Amino acid sequence: MNVLVAGTGTEVGKTWVTAAVAIRLQRRGIAVRAHKPVQSFAPEQDRTDAHVLADATDVSPDAVCASHRWYPVAMAPPMAAEILDRPPFTIADLVAELPATDTGVVLIEAAGGVRSPLASDGDTVTLADACRPALVVLVAEPGLGTINAVRLSADALAGHPLVVCLNRFDADVDLHERNRRWLVTRGGLEVVTDPEALTLRISRCEGRSPGSDLSR
Repeated sequence: MNVLVAGTGTEVGKTWVTAAVAIRLQRRGIAVRAHKPVQSFAPEQDRTDAHVLADATDVSPDAVCASHRWYPVAMAPPMAAEILDRPPFTIADLVAELPATDTGVVLIEAAGGVRSPLASDGDTVTLADACRPALVVLVAEPGLGTINAVRLSADALAGHPLVVCLNRFDADVDLHERNRRWLVTRGGLEVVTDPEALTLRISRCEGRSPGSDLSR
């Protein structure tokens, strides 16, 4: 089963959420693979998203993101490829490199916001349309501006099963709670606020009861 982890923008915590969920799913006895179709990063950066996801799933970084999809330029991946004078690539190329989904869950982490360029011919929405994940997780900040960012992103992903994850949510912060409540009651969106709740949601999607013995 494919689960696509998207974001309302950069630095909202997609990688942290993906890693946290991967760890929790594995503790429940669910086979998990984390996959980053493509990544771009500052050349001086020692640890990339692939390193974080590799640590969470006990594999090598190259097993998370194929080495030919690493672009050490802090720009959207297709722009980074152009700067580095490397061949352009398409959404179809990225889809062809997705892991098999015979068993368990494949967590596919996109890059940037849902409309940020992901390949020469598309973005995360295009990727979602091409691979038809069982669930799209939209990671967002809980504070100012999140209602607008979430609604715009959710509209772009219309037609895909969607759950919003408000990362760094603090129930004691009035704005965070008001934003969550607005998105649920007025926006009609499914919202979770922590990795454990998201793990349970994905477990249900994977066809297992949250209360069942998942250790086998």
